[in-house]
Amino acid sequence: MRKRYRPLQEVSLSFLDVVSCGFGAIVLLLLIAKTVQPTALEESVDNTGRIKALQEQLFALRGETTTLNRKLISREEQLSDIRERIARLQSQLATIDRQLNAEAEVDTTERDELTLALQVLTEEMKRLLGPDFRATSNLVGGIPVDSEYIVFIIDTSGSMVNYAWPRVRQEMVNILNIYPRVKGIQILNDMGDYMFSTYRGKWIPDTPGRRNVILRTLNTWTPFSNSSPVEGIERAISSFYDPRKKISIYVFGDDFTGQSIRQVVQTVDRLNRERRTGERLVRIHTIGFPVHFLAPGGNIQTATRFAALMRELSYRNGGTFVGLNSLR
Repeated sequence: MRKRYRPLQEVSLSFLDVVSCGFGAIVLLLLIAKTVQPTALEESVDNTGRIKALQEQLFALRGETTTLNRKLISREEQLSDIRERIARLQSQLATIDRQLNAEAEVDTTERDELTLALQVLTEEMKRLLGPDFRATSNLVGGIPVDSEYIVFIIDTSGSMVNYAWPRVRQEMVNILNIYPRVKGIQILNDMGDYMFSTYRGKWIPDTPGRRNVILRTLNTWTPFSNSSPVEGIERAISSFYDPRKKISIYVFGDDFTGQSIRQVVQTVDRLNRERRTGERLVRIHTIGFPVHFLAPGGNIQTATRFAALMRELSYRNGGTFVGLNSLR
């Protein structure tokens, strides 16, 4: 039997499958490539913007650092100048302290010499007057010194500070010297303001150290003043009046600008009541400084009224009025 042969096919099914699979693989690769590539590009764009922003922040920080360094250098220079000023002021303060200590030593030496001279004079007086002699009064230069407490009322007006301040300090030293030891001291200005606010309404204990502090503070103590001693006198009496204590008030001033002398006298009479013996509990002494009679542009009228007022107050309150004739 004769065999039949089938004709040969040029392309088989298997070949088509392979080609299809290959084509599909290529398409799939293309799809994957197109899908991934934009994402990578976007990420690259985002990183570039972020790097640029970070660079800008870096430049800004460098600028701020430069500015801060300049400010720091300026502050250090200012601090150095302040330290130099502090060092100079400390040196000046040390110099002033040495001068004050030297003056205090001189004052102490002079006081010791005066005390020794007073002792020698006392012994000589006893020898001349005899052992039975007794003093009839406690007067020094016409001023009674029998008080145990003393109050200074000092006019701190411009006329006093500018023209009479060295003499004010000198007279204060003189008065303290005639009271070698008292139970209490107080210092007010003519407005009634305290030199030491911590001792408001209280007595300052009397010690050599505190006296030196008072005199040093007096050099620069210039509170407001209305050139009238009335407020200071009234505050001193109303704050420190005590029937069991002997108190003396020393008024330093140069003029009176108040309205009525009679009203002031009556007010003080009411505050400073008399004992049964007719004596006042608080003595009022006055040191009158002739500023307006000697300084240019002085007001003679207010100076005269001050003298009239304080003579009357001193007379009525057991004190003494001393009018100075010089500011030296």
